Parts: sequence; structure tokens; C-alpha cells
Amino acid sequence: MNKHKETPEEKRERLRQSELKNNSTGSLHDSLNRGSSGNLTDLTGGLGWKGMGLLIISIIVGYVLYHLLF
Repeated sequence: MNKHKETPEEKRERLRQSELKNNSTGSLHDSLNRGSSGNLTDLTGGLGWKGMGLLIISIIVGYVLYHLLF
């Protein structure tokens, strides 16, 4: 039989989904707190390496332009 080998990202997402199902009130509390502080893992996981590189470059360019103009 050909079994699908689960990637680490898929495993993390599966574990996160099962935790949400098992502990709904805790996840509600976590989501309320996450909204106020943000979550870097969700940002970088969604962008990939190319998107993250563009984000870093744009932050550096913005910083340099800010110091040149002000």
C-alpha cells in the first residue's frame, strides 16, 4: 500500500485542528489574546521563503528611506 507521508507542516496543522476541537474555550481565549499581539508564525508560514524575503527587503528599504528623508 502507498501511504501518504505527512509533512511537518501538515502534522502541525492537524495537531492544531485537533486541539481546537478538544479545547474550544481555551482556543477562544487564545484567539482573543493572539489578535491583540499578533502571531509571527502564522505570518511567516503563509508567506513562504520568497514572501518573507520580500517583506524583509521592504522593511530595510523603508528604514533607509525614512532615515534619508527625516
